[in-house]
Amino acid sequence: MKGLAKKAAAIALAALTATSMAVMLAGCAGADGADGADGTDGADGADGADGISVESVAINENGELIVTFSDGTTQNAGSVYPAEQASDEDSIAVLFTNDVHCGFDSSDDGMGLAGFAGYKYAMWQQYGAVTTVDTGDFIQGEAIGTISDGEYPVQLRNFVGYDYGTVGNHEFDYGMDALIGEDGLVAQSDMTYLCCNFIDLQTGEPVFDEYALETYGDITVAYVGIATPETLFKSTPAYFQNEDGEYIYGFCEGNDGQNLYNRVQESVDAAKEAGADYVVAISHLGIEEGSEPYRSTDLIANTTGIDAVLDGHSHSVVESDAVENADGEEVLLSSTGTKFANAGKLVIDTNGTSDTSDDELTTELISAEEVNADPDYSGNVMAYLTELYLNSVEVQYQSLLNEVVGKSSVDLSVSGDDGVRLVRNRETAIGNFCADAYRAVMGADIGLVNGGGIRADIPEGDVTYGDVINVHPYGNMACLVEATGQQILDALELGSMNTMSEASDGTNALGESGGFLQVSGLRYTIDTSVESTVELADDGSFMSVAGERRVKDVQVLNSETGEYEDIDPEATYTVASHNYMLKQGGDGYTMFGGCNILLDETLIDNQVLINYINDYLGGVIGSQYSATEGRITVE
Repeated sequence: MKGLAKKAAAIALAALTATSMAVMLAGCAGADGADGADGTDGADGADGADGISVESVAINENGELIVTFSDGTTQNAGSVYPAEQASDEDSIAVLFTNDVHCGFDSSDDGMGLAGFAGYKYAMWQQYGAVTTVDTGDFIQGEAIGTISDGEYPVQLRNFVGYDYGTVGNHEFDYGMDALIGEDGLVAQSDMTYLCCNFIDLQTGEPVFDEYALETYGDITVAYVGIATPETLFKSTPAYFQNEDGEYIYGFCEGNDGQNLYNRVQESVDAAKEAGADYVVAISHLGIEEGSEPYRSTDLIANTTGIDAVLDGHSHSVVESDAVENADGEEVLLSSTGTKFANAGKLVIDTNGTSDTSDDELTTELISAEEVNADPDYSGNVMAYLTELYLNSVEVQYQSLLNEVVGKSSVDLSVSGDDGVRLVRNRETAIGNFCADAYRAVMGADIGLVNGGGIRADIPEGDVTYGDVINVHPYGNMACLVEATGQQILDALELGSMNTMSEASDGTNALGESGGFLQVSGLRYTIDTSVESTVELADDGSFMSVAGERRVKDVQVLNSETGEYEDIDPEATYTVASHNYMLKQGGDGYTMFGGCNILLDETLIDNQVLINYINDYLGGVIGSQYSATEGRITVE
């Protein structure tokens, strides 16, 4: 400080002297002198040293946090455990996440990866043992996943340190080889994947281990992985088939859910026989009505031996529900929502003995708001290091994502004014925009987009490549086919089978379906007083309409006259969408199988949107998308 004070005084004295001299020499102003010649350029400075980033963190056998840097050096950050004994040393904490969907940045709605890591660090210091699990749909959902085919999310998950997890339907979005190939995402993951009902039909065996046993002192806990059978049609069906279109993978679908229940029961029984005191299901089933009979509540009601279900898939927020199993015993059910809206925690209080009769199991959710506001969680060393690592990963792709590809004069949202997601059960302006893009760019009579494929808003202002990828993160390819009016009518009927007269209760979306169709060149009415008579196969694919149709007054836009005309079931129309729906039967749209393909997988889905903005809208999404147009009427 003394040196700095001396330097400051010297600068002040120099300034004062210069001012005094200027005053003393002031007189009549003379003419300006000529400019001096430019000086020669100085020599280039030496290159700076390469920056060093955090590569990984881990806890060693002594409970010390070891940080590994990109230059190969390590640093011991000391013990993660408190100097005093943990306050809950006789308890096991199982931290869980579900449906993260690449929501790694902290926000008002989520704690982000760093917040969760910080919370985990704090739990290390409180409980005798901490295990971290994920219940699926971690690696897909935003640009960071799409641009790296899931590799960046896996790296980030490895950094934080997850122990066990299962596969959600979106784990398969990058393809089977990308997931379970020799160098696939599973091979790159430090987390152990578990799933008892993802079956290789050629061998009859599960692709992953059914369960894992974890011993904590005298207590053994079995973690059983369970994936939704809806994966067959809520991912890309072709991924689970051979070249002849025959299924070579399955999820114990069919038989009104009994195949799933039986398979899970076998795994639970095996885990019990292997010595498990408790069974925790890591489940990607959800509780959404449209997922019956594959909901987690259906599973609990038809099985025994499970103590707790940590659930995902439906993005539900469930802190602690008690659901009766087949023996009338209560099973804990919990789910965190999505994108780190909450951190989930299951606590098994062992009372420090091998006697489980007095043990207590509880679940709770810690909100993002609480984590972000508490420096003990969001401000600790693990949160800080995770944020550094996340930033180092983001630097690798951010420049591309920030490239401006157009502008928007309006906000396009997947949600209504109340914040409830509507793109899966109502006409939306962003749905119109996406469907229009396919119809225009592919030169079709009709454009179709599944509401579940529209994943993010487009804000007013500059539209970046990252914004567009977030809207269409799956990398589906645009196709153009010839389809009959009857096939289109069947598609509309399938997409509307869950639609309800009310879109939301002000809090939750009602009657959601990922297959709900946003349309261009069409308008139609859904009569919700008519119960859906759509018949589905065991794998969720469309078979037929058995009775009265709820979709009425279907009209097709005549591009020459600009007028809408009644659809002709016998006529042929050109339909633009993507390969997921038109070729692969995604969301159950098998009625398009066998259609004559006019343009096959020409553009990636997000490029369709970019081309539409620039080539058809003059670079600006305009006021025509400020509101809906009455393409879809629900009554």
